[in-house]
Amino acid sequence: MEQRQLGKRTVGAIGLGGMPMSIEGRPDEARSIATIHAALDAGVTLIDTADAYHQHPGEAGHNEALIARALVSYPHHKSEVLVASKAGHVRPGDGTWAINGDPAYLKQAAKATAQRLGRDSIGLHQFHRPDPRVPYADSVGAFAELLDEGVIEMAGVSNANVEQIREAHDVLGGRLTSVQNQFSPAFVSSYDELELCGELGVAFIPWSPLGGIGKAGDVGTRFLPFQHVADARGISAQQVVLAWELGLGDHVIPIPGASRPSSILDSAGASEITLTDDEMEQLRPTLDA
Repeated sequence: MEQRQLGKRTVGAIGLGGMPMSIEGRPDEARSIATIHAALDAGVTLIDTADAYHQHPGEAGHNEALIARALVSYPHHKSEVLVASKAGHVRPGDGTWAINGDPAYLKQAAKATAQRLGRDSIGLHQFHRPDPRVPYADSVGAFAELLDEGVIEMAGVSNANVEQIREAHDVLGGRLTSVQNQFSPAFVSSYDELELCGELGVAFIPWSPLGGIGKAGDVGTRFLPFQHVADARGISAQQVVLAWELGLGDHVIPIPGASRPSSILDSAGASEITLTDDEMEQLRPTLDA
């Protein structure tokens, strides 16, 4: 698999989004672990999670603990695997989401995540979503303190706009490693943020890069140019979408979600596909839509 740089770490060009394995409609644990193992077998070395990826009250960190169990049971070398988690988005009740950007809470949540992952420190930890009740600099400042304390090795932000990315970069003293925003053919509003990350030397990690849970299967139907390229190459439209995103910059690392081995194996194959300039131009109107 093609490799990309994410701060101090080298990871595969395609990561694995863990959310579908822990929220509503999640598969049984055996299939989830088989999916994670299949990703690792395919060369995936970045696994995305968050303490909010769970379904029921009282099971915060479900996905983090699941990933930890999968890594423990994986029979091959796994020290190169980077687990990226997030804090600041919470699920206090069934089907509901809330935001908590309080610095004290964020620091407490990070330590709980490290414990669930069974690690002395978190490889990459990101501020999940801005809290309008808390100054952004204060929330991000908690991650600066976590870096200084060694609780986390790298810091990032998620769901951030251009101004917030610049502010986070300043608050962290140039130590901002990643920005994880929604980005796909169905949601290109984060393209300015993608470009800014390239200028700053920060990894851009698209979440829901295929359009979101339940929408990946018909991405070619909804966005015909991707299907046309896929048909010409004899590959899946999903692979074309991910290859297109990879073609937007060497700092882009998509994290398609998966809940079955076949899905992540297809996605992982996108890292071996390099679209031509003509194909990228054919898909360019997506950004201008």
